[in-house]
Amino acid sequence: MDVVMACPSKLLSNSASYSSSSLGRTLGLLTNSQGSAVALGSWDRSSRLLQFLSPSGSLSLRRVAVRCESKKEETKIRRCSPFLERTLLSGSGLESNEWRVVPDIWRSCAEKYGDSIALVDPYHQPPRNMTYKELEQEILYFAEGLRIVGVMPREKLALFADNSCRWLVADQGTMAMGAINVVRGSRSTSEELLQIYNHSDSIALAVDNPELFNRIAGTFHSKATLRFVILLWGEKSSLNVSGIEELPVFSYQEIIDLGQESYRAFSGAPDSSKYHYETISSDDIATLMYTSGTTGNPKGVMLTHKNLLHQINNLWDIVPAIPGDRFVSMLPSWHAYERACEYFIFTCGVEQVYTTVRNLKDDLRHYQPHYIISVPLVFETLYSGIQKQISSSSMLRKALARFLIRVSLTYMEMKRIYKGMYLTSKEQQQPSYLTAMFDWLWARVIAAILLPVHMLAKVLVYRKIRSAIGISKAGISGGGSLPSYVDRFFEAIGINVQNGYGMTETAPVTAARRLNLNVLGSIGHPIRHTEFKIVEPETNETLPPGTKGVVKVRGPQVMKGYYKNPWATEQVLDKDGWLNTGDIGWIAPHHSIGRSRNCGGIIVLEGRAKDTIVLSTGENVEPLELEEAAMKSNLIQQIVVIGQDQRRLGALVVPNEEEVLLAAKKASIVDDHATAISQDQVNRLLYDELRSRTAACSFQIGPILVVDEPFTIDNGMMTPTMKIRRDKVAAKYKQQIADLYK
Repeated sequence: MDVVMACPSKLLSNSASYSSSSLGRTLGLLTNSQGSAVALGSWDRSSRLLQFLSPSGSLSLRRVAVRCESKKEETKIRRCSPFLERTLLSGSGLESNEWRVVPDIWRSCAEKYGDSIALVDPYHQPPRNMTYKELEQEILYFAEGLRIVGVMPREKLALFADNSCRWLVADQGTMAMGAINVVRGSRSTSEELLQIYNHSDSIALAVDNPELFNRIAGTFHSKATLRFVILLWGEKSSLNVSGIEELPVFSYQEIIDLGQESYRAFSGAPDSSKYHYETISSDDIATLMYTSGTTGNPKGVMLTHKNLLHQINNLWDIVPAIPGDRFVSMLPSWHAYERACEYFIFTCGVEQVYTTVRNLKDDLRHYQPHYIISVPLVFETLYSGIQKQISSSSMLRKALARFLIRVSLTYMEMKRIYKGMYLTSKEQQQPSYLTAMFDWLWARVIAAILLPVHMLAKVLVYRKIRSAIGISKAGISGGGSLPSYVDRFFEAIGINVQNGYGMTETAPVTAARRLNLNVLGSIGHPIRHTEFKIVEPETNETLPPGTKGVVKVRGPQVMKGYYKNPWATEQVLDKDGWLNTGDIGWIAPHHSIGRSRNCGGIIVLEGRAKDTIVLSTGENVEPLELEEAAMKSNLIQQIVVIGQDQRRLGALVVPNEEEVLLAAKKASIVDDHATAISQDQVNRLLYDELRSRTAACSFQIGPILVVDEPFTIDNGMMTPTMKIRRDKVAAKYKQQIADLYK
């Protein structure tokens, strides 16, 4: 077989394992029906590329001759970000002076903050600090490198990796050359990654490290078509390529080097004889993000550049970051919440530090961040750590700390009342003027009495806590429900926690609490250009403020739809652009006087419509209220309330074994030297604890099933965003649950 290339007079022949078809695809060759192919790139660039094709770095071909033949190069389409590559497009009429697509932000960032540190990535090898100028350059080089290895505009590149500086470069480089990235983290199962890869029609894979590739290679072999693989971290020599020796593999640095060499050739005006220039549109798909799938297979959410730019342009109202502010990042970068927030905060000139769950505690103390953007579980973990530290103190210190915290909790509650930021129940009518005045005066007096003790607590207790965890400006919680006891605790010790709300389908933020109106128990007001309405689930009739129903949202951030799934799209997105969130909630009515006078228009959520448990008595139960109350206990690590179609509720409980043993000793159930406790004793302790914690709830929990194995991402019981998969838990313990109700 002959491969014809436009090249100097030179004959190359070698023997190896790469087929000409594999080589042709990778070089971006045009192949005819006889198996001959004409290269679209220059010989210099093609020969440079050949060095990188095999995992070992060497290349040989099975009886493939390359003979020189002059061929006219065809015009190639080159899609560009109109502002990021404004210099390249100068004079073509395609350049822009404003952001039109997400990668455009990097030019502005480089111009404003050039040599300032943008990223600190201390836990990868090699560790890396990147300035804004370096970040812009690396994104441009990666984009160009993808063009060189044959990625075409609108093709899809799967990016299966966790947060790091290279993830960000790969993500933005893909967008910058007009391709679409398909993102997921390394902790997903091989089967889930294969399903996402194939469903998305991806053509190649950028993978975190050799360990992830080796884990999924067996599943992908013969079940997926891979044009090539890019290894973001680690050595190609560590890859297990048995059975897929023909697969071209590039390291991250090789893609950068290829891109850098090629990009320098484009320093002049656009060459219309070789390239047809186009700009990426705001309405083009930027990324496919597959939902976590708590109730079934993930669906591919199509987010456009316009969707994401809405977040970039409007989150300043929630997070008023300034140049030099430091953020700590530990959420997966592919998570919609983390991703949109990262894009936004970089436009403010901040410094972002990547950390891990294991290193979070130390990094909070070391880096003293101004902000942390994370999920409720992180704030719950911080809360538990502080409580544990207090519990391990001497009897006197422990009693003093707990007393001071109780005083501060009451003080902050009184303060919210007299400021008109106390969220009342949805049925609450506006009080009379006399009642409102008495309420305001009473709250003022109590707050004045407690203020000196609260100030003392700041000096004796809270200052030490804040110095240990930083977060000097705010923690922003999203991606799940923030428990009220955690919310109130951080408010009492002087750490601002802003609760937000959104979905992958809304890119994701739709509402959030502002620092100047941080109403606990709510998700705040809608962000700019975003509308909310509450509808009756059966009739779809719009309900008035103060009435509970299904939450719908509309705005520029709402997705284009689910990829290759028009039926699912129609189920949640109507012709007027309203997205059915599947959440139950209400909008706070406007009061001119009283303790909730500043809460009008605030959104309050009360659970998921599909999480509602319908008992055989016909009663509807929202499990979240009970689960939040139960999680206040140190004895309970995790809980899932059950009871669908049963006469009463039950629960699956994962105990905190250490705390259960301590409680048993304190209650003299076992002696002080005991190292274990019987199952019956555990059940009795947990049952009593649950009854006590949920006494004030609308419903009570009956039988419980104690589960020894925690619900985790690795065992499939939690989503990658750390939400418990209720359907998976119910399926796994189906028989035990049935026995529980016998």
